[in-house]
Amino acid sequence: METRFTPGIRDYPALKTEDLRAAYLLESLFVPGEIKLVYTDTDRAIVGGAIPLQGPLMLAAAAELRAEYFCERRELGILNIGGAGTVEVEEQSFALAKLDCLYVGRGSRKVVFRSRDEGDPAAFYLLSYPAHAPCPTILARKSEATVVELGAPADANRRTIYKYIHTGGIKSCQLVMGFTQLQDGSVWNTMPPHTHTRRSEVYVYFDLGPSRRVMHFMGTPQETRHIVMADRQAVISPSWSIHCGCGTGAYSFCWGMGGENQTFEDMDPAPLNTLK
Repeated sequence: METRFTPGIRDYPALKTEDLRAAYLLESLFVPGEIKLVYTDTDRAIVGGAIPLQGPLMLAAAAELRAEYFCERRELGILNIGGAGTVEVEEQSFALAKLDCLYVGRGSRKVVFRSRDEGDPAAFYLLSYPAHAPCPTILARKSEATVVELGAPADANRRTIYKYIHTGGIKSCQLVMGFTQLQDGSVWNTMPPHTHTRRSEVYVYFDLGPSRRVMHFMGTPQETRHIVMADRQAVISPSWSIHCGCGTGAYSFCWGMGGENQTFEDMDPAPLNTLK
């Protein structure tokens, strides 16, 4: 497991492009046949990807966690962004189609990933935060998500938000998680942007295709930066940073948060006329 220490609000303006990418961008989470994990000091989130092929992949506790098993003191959100697969938690097996979500509660000793077809393998996106209490492990289908329609074609930001783990859905300790799909012809996400000092956030962009890119914007509203991102890459957004993006075509992204509260609507707006 890689450990990532992110620069603070006073340090990031001086970073060059390669330093900015090294600090906040997670480029290689999805490697066929492997589980890749990155531990960040930003709210102690762990971000990962798992692509099982011929055999199962078991989620183990890295030495950095000083734990007997991964979820000993943690909760875990899983979104499948690939082919059909299964996740075994303890003695239960959960079948996940593309865009299904599984929440795994604290105290779950065994988490195992499998693909139904190695020719079209599952791609499990993983996001974990520390948890103070156990919550039930629950599977949610895309059809069971809380759906919110936002934006307008005229603003190139028509999008559908699917909320899975939140106060009105799957219960958790601090994790909030779902995904957003942009409609054809729309390219802007999270516009106008915002911050939320009470929570950090992680985005992973997917369904871009190999030739498209997303320009992800970060930084304080008065001193923004951008990171060019490809398919299935993730980016860490500290609590003081805006997080929005513009793609070269439509795409989807999974958003996940952890921190002080779980109120999805708790945002500090950054009006467009204040951005620099």
